[in-house]
Amino acid sequence: MTNTATTPSYDQLPIIDLAAADRGPRERALLHEQLHGAAHDVGFFQLVGHGVTRAETDALLDAMHAFFRLPEADRLALDNVNSPHFRGYTRTGDERTGGARDWRDQLDIGAERPARVPGPGEPAYWWLQGPNQWPAALPELRTAALAWIDRLGAVARRLLHELLTAIGAPADFYDPVFGEHAHPHLKLVRYPGSAGDGTDQGVGAHKDYGFLTLLLQDRIGGLQVQRADGLFHDVPPIEGAFVVNLGELLEVATDGYLVATNHRVVSPPGATERFSVPFFYNPRLDARVAPLPFPHASTAPGVTDDPGNPLFAEYGLNELKGKLRAHPLVAQRHHAEVLSPA
Repeated sequence: MTNTATTPSYDQLPIIDLAAADRGPRERALLHEQLHGAAHDVGFFQLVGHGVTRAETDALLDAMHAFFRLPEADRLALDNVNSPHFRGYTRTGDERTGGARDWRDQLDIGAERPARVPGPGEPAYWWLQGPNQWPAALPELRTAALAWIDRLGAVARRLLHELLTAIGAPADFYDPVFGEHAHPHLKLVRYPGSAGDGTDQGVGAHKDYGFLTLLLQDRIGGLQVQRADGLFHDVPPIEGAFVVNLGELLEVATDGYLVATNHRVVSPPGATERFSVPFFYNPRLDARVAPLPFPHASTAPGVTDDPGNPLFAEYGLNELKGKLRAHPLVAQRHHAEVLSPA
C-alpha cells in the first residue's frame, strides 16, 4: 500500500514564509525545518513573507515593460555584443542553453562598476566586471533596476542566513565573500511567444551559477523544475511570491547536501508574452567557496558529476564558463583568446 503521507506532490513547490523568523522561537524552528527540507530535497521553493512591497515591485515592472515597448532601434543600441562584460540587450534567439537557442530577449544588468580589464596572469573572469548599458530615453529604468538589486540583495542575504542556520551551519559563514564587491546579476526577460518552428525552448534546462536565485514571474507560467521523478513539472505562479532556487556554489559548498536543480522555461503559446525577472545573488568574482561546516556533512552524497558542466569553487570561473556558452556572439567578438587559448 502506498503511504500517501510520504508521496511527494508535484502540484506546487514548497512554500516558505520568511517572516516566520520574526514570530518567536517555535515559528522560527518550523521555518528552519521547512527550509531545510526544501533546500535538501528539492532545491526550489516559493518564498513569501519577504517584505518586498507591491509598490517596489510595480516600479520595476513598469520600467521593464516600458523598456520592451521602446522601438527596436533603441533596444539594439544596447546590444550586448558591444559589451565585453556581457551587459546589455540580447536579441531573441541570440542566447544559447545546451547549444540550442533560447526564444526570449532580455536586458542583463549588474552592479554599476568601472570596467576591469584583466592584466597579465590575472583570471579572465575579471572581464565580467564593468558598466551597464542603459536606454537614454528611459532614465527611470536605471533607478528601478539598481534599487531592485539592492532590495533583493538584502532579502537574499537574510534568506541565506536562515538557510545556513536551518542546516546547523554558522549563519554568517559566507558573509566575507559578499560585501561591497559582490557580483549580483539581474535579468529583465521577455518571452515573445512560440518560435513558430515547432520548438518551445524559452530557455533550456540548466542550473544557476551562484548561491541563490530569486525569480519574479508573471501570471502566464511556463517555468518547469525537474523533480525527484526525473520529470519537469510546472511551477504555478503565486501572487507576491518569489521562486527561489539554489545555485551550483551551494551544492559545491555542501558537497551535494544542498542541491542545484535543473529547470527550464517552455515558451508561452502563440503570440502570448511572458515576462520574468530573475535576480542572482552571487559573491565576489574572486571568491573561493570554502566547504561549509555543518553537522550533516558526513551524509552529503557529493557534487553532481557532469563532465559537460564542471563545477568550480571559484565563483568567477563558474560564471565565465556559463557566459561564454550562453552568449557566443559576445564570446567570439571579445574573448577569442579565452575560447582558444594559445
